[in-house]
Amino acid sequence: MRSLRGVLTVRGRAFVGSGVLLVLAGVIFGFRDLTRFGVLLLALPIISGVLVRTRRARMRIERHVSPERVSVGQPAQVALSFENVSTATTPLFLAEERLDYVLGDRPRFVVGRIPTGRVRTIDYTVHSALRGRHQLGPLGVQVQDPFGLANRNAVLEGRAELVILPAVHPLSQARRSSAGVGSEGEQAHLIALHGEDDVTIREYREGDDLRHIHWPATARTGDLMVRQEDRPAQRRAILMLDPRPAAHGGSGATGSFEWAVTAVASVAVHLCESGYAVHLVCAETVASSRAAETMAAPEILDALAVTSQHDETGNDEILRAAQTLAGGGGLVVAVVGPTDPEVTARIASLRQPGTTALAFVLDAASFGDAPGADDVAGHLETLRSGGWRTVAVSRDDSVTHAWSALTASTVGTSR
Repeated sequence: MRSLRGVLTVRGRAFVGSGVLLVLAGVIFGFRDLTRFGVLLLALPIISGVLVRTRRARMRIERHVSPERVSVGQPAQVALSFENVSTATTPLFLAEERLDYVLGDRPRFVVGRIPTGRVRTIDYTVHSALRGRHQLGPLGVQVQDPFGLANRNAVLEGRAELVILPAVHPLSQARRSSAGVGSEGEQAHLIALHGEDDVTIREYREGDDLRHIHWPATARTGDLMVRQEDRPAQRRAILMLDPRPAAHGGSGATGSFEWAVTAVASVAVHLCESGYAVHLVCAETVASSRAAETMAAPEILDALAVTSQHDETGNDEILRAAQTLAGGGGLVVAVVGPTDPEVTARIASLRQPGTTALAFVLDAASFGDAPGADDVAGHLETLRSGGWRTVAVSRDDSVTHAWSALTASTVGTSR
């Protein structure tokens, strides 16, 4: 009886209690019909409990997620397949898919009887406003008798994974060569000579040999242009994400950290499409020693999908990794918060002479509660004095607008 008690529903237990009372009343007062009715009430839940406990079926569960990687807010279709691998038809049952809470409400559905060897597929849709690596499954199953007197719960193991990537916003190309976007130095534009892969023409820089002046290109452009033998190596860029909780304000999808992740993702894709070899410097890539490697856009998005804020203990490692990479030259793009002037000064020192450095400086207080944040003005000035191009970012600014303002600025200015 103890094993049956575990499968009886509230209704089933009510039937048992009522049956016991009616049987006792019928025996005491001599009403046989009342006794028979009480026995019936007792028998129904007991029979239902026995059937529910003994009627078992084995099923194989498979999940197919399409696509397996989606951006924030985009839907993904999940096909959940039930294959009956037992020798008997499965009973009708209720199923509930167990999901990470950020994927929304748990899908619930009724699955009809499945004959031996047959497969039944149910589709559902998930989406999330928060990036991350999320689990689909396991599946909770409840088998119930037709009268609702007894049920049995089981968990069918098996999981699938869905990666929610940060949103990527389209970014404009810098129109002016002096903006510095598109090269490792201050001059952005390299013009390839017709029919020559190993010679380029660039704008004249102080100290260049006057014998290398290319007069036809000078006449065409109106600026002194010089020949540069050998095509330069692939342009490189270092992207740095500030993970310090004190540097950020707000929380969730509207917090400054999520804005920063979206900005880094958008810039990374933009630079990869522009032919850059991109290094991502964040807590996760430094911990896994991947910061020193160039990463393709899909790899960067996968890393950013799971990045999170980290305390100050790993800040030195991040700054050292960025310093090592920046020492080799290249475009530096940082998304940082306004806290700890000493850290800001170290970030300012990342820029090497003759290279371009761009900084999104988050006005953390505008995103919400930010007890550790300072006023952005001092941090902007520190970066500008180091030759960085800066833009202050508030909660209402879009990544696209901030990038346009940053790349349109002259050295050391901000909107």
